[in-house]
Amino acid sequence: MASFNQRLLQAQRKVSSVLCIGLDPDLHRIPRHLLSAQPEAEAVMAFNKAVVRATAPYACAYKLNFAFYEALGRRGYEVIQHTLACIPRHAVAIADAKRGDIGNTANKYAHAVFRTLDFDACTVAPYMGRDAVAPFLRYADKAAFVLARTSNESARDFQEIPCGQEKLFHLVARRAAAWDKEFAGNAGLVVGATSPTALRELRALCPQLPFLIPGVGAQGGTPEDIAPAFSGPVIVNSSRAVIYASPGTDFAERAADGARQTRELLAGLVPESSQEAADQ
Repeated sequence: MASFNQRLLQAQRKVSSVLCIGLDPDLHRIPRHLLSAQPEAEAVMAFNKAVVRATAPYACAYKLNFAFYEALGRRGYEVIQHTLACIPRHAVAIADAKRGDIGNTANKYAHAVFRTLDFDACTVAPYMGRDAVAPFLRYADKAAFVLARTSNESARDFQEIPCGQEKLFHLVARRAAAWDKEFAGNAGLVVGATSPTALRELRALCPQLPFLIPGVGAQGGTPEDIAPAFSGPVIVNSSRAVIYASPGTDFAERAADGARQTRELLAGLVPESSQEAADQ
């Protein structure tokens, strides 16, 4: 059974890309011609399928933000399953669910994401401590990306609070690295592109952990901002800038253009030593 990290590396080699496409289907931004022809759930399915098919040559991963699917009501779960079925086998699927609870609740969350839905990874909130994260780390073939320094404007409200000689997000990263060693080596960090300083600090603290990096594109992060993270494994997410590149009937083609251009920009950041190692 291959580990998540092994399958991620295989996916990145196959398409020569570290790009993750965020599938966040906002009914206010999905092309009108899709919504006018069918019910909302079917429109989202058609939108996601077209975007995935168009961007598959350029993406190593797809990330589904659960909020956009839960907002669809009782059919949201069905749309998630349909979308997962559309994702090519070479790519990894990430549940952006930000789960974080204790005891049997965390166990059920992990089972739902990893076994019922069969995602490859899940974002996890560490505020409640080890027992909120551990159930996700016990799946040897999956990964848990722990929220460390996120990309939103208010991230500093708590994440940058001093804890002794370091900030809270530093402590979270250290604990995640310790959990990674304790379990199956399948922990990662969510580190936003909008704080290049924090990203550099976290890469220095955790040189080997994979980083899931949101915030490139619509949130203002640039490829140059995230360059320091590329000394270790990375997955760089872009959502709105790719999937909403056009509101018209050419939305899939424009999404493909955006994905291809982003892949090319990111490829220039991969160190030559990393590229050579991946080729071996």
